[in-house]
Amino acid sequence: MKTNYRNVFAEIGIPEEKINKRLEEIKEQFFHGEDSFYHEVGDDMGYLEDTGNFDARTEGMSYGMMICVQLGMKEEFDRIWKWARTYMYMTEGENEGYFAWSCGTDGKKNAYGAAPDGEEFFAMALFFASHRFGDGEGIFNYSEQARTILRACLHKGENGRQGSPMWNKENHQILFVPGIDFTDPSYHLPHFYELYAQWADEEDREFFKEAAKASRLYLAKACHPKTGFSPEYGEFDGTPMSRPLPWTDIRFDRFFSDSYRTVANIGLDYEWYGIDEGQKKAAAAIQRALLEDMRNDSYHIYEVDGRVEGEKALHPFAITATVAQSVLASDLDDIAKEWVQKFFDMPLRTGERRYYDNCLYFFAFLALSGNYRIY
Repeated sequence: MKTNYRNVFAEIGIPEEKINKRLEEIKEQFFHGEDSFYHEVGDDMGYLEDTGNFDARTEGMSYGMMICVQLGMKEEFDRIWKWARTYMYMTEGENEGYFAWSCGTDGKKNAYGAAPDGEEFFAMALFFASHRFGDGEGIFNYSEQARTILRACLHKGENGRQGSPMWNKENHQILFVPGIDFTDPSYHLPHFYELYAQWADEEDREFFKEAAKASRLYLAKACHPKTGFSPEYGEFDGTPMSRPLPWTDIRFDRFFSDSYRTVANIGLDYEWYGIDEGQKKAAAAIQRALLEDMRNDSYHIYEVDGRVEGEKALHPFAITATVAQSVLASDLDDIAKEWVQKFFDMPLRTGERRYYDNCLYFFAFLALSGNYRIY
């Protein structure tokens, strides 16, 4: 098990005391500050609100659990998990065994579909909680809950069970939603799959070992060689998914909101495992592609080849945070140092769009300070 984690902030000369103080400030602001979007409910539940859409999403709930387990915050972890398991978990229908990707803040389901990134983070956070806090009973038997989630993700549709799995069983790639024929590059988490390969049901461990390999190869193809940009949705061969979708006329072949997470995931994967199948190249590329826009505090929506598509980016703080996190997979040259310093000096976002940016901000700070760890 990995025991040494880089503190990139310290590597560029920021004093440990200042780093630790800043982490405590972020923790306080995120969970209890004026602009917090974590809300406690009753004696034993809590949720994270998407402040731009006024709902609770499996994305944010699972992110909140991962942040809590990394910081040893068992009470908050259990509150978030109980809310998710009480209101989001589906016990019948096509998506039985999955979590409804969006609920109202009153717990009422807004949809009965599932988003695989939520299940991925739920399972990983639960495994870490098992190892850090110890398994309890019922829904707090963390390791069994994690295995149950992964069992559904791989075996839905088998042996008369309705629904579809969250992975393509042939190419080992995570799907955008169960049963669809394309993926989302930012859902590819090979560093998680390496651990699933140790802790999931024994019959599924080989699959996850292959999924880790497949995802690293996929990410190398999905990130543009010049810019390091990935699209929001991608075909299985790594090209942007530009087909029209029946439920929307929005394009998903651009470098936009979902895409920002991809290079951050590459950075964390390389920090944890040090395996490069070609995806590491994206880290240096994206740092250079966005350097001038970072200096000017002016990000846009981009085509994956770097052309400005038009309007301003919706989540500029997330871009700075995730590109800074990519430094974990690149050389610590002057450009990389500039990104890390820019991020360290950047405050948490305020306003209605703060939820997504600040979740990715927190992950980046944990990763760059050596506090995003395997438990």
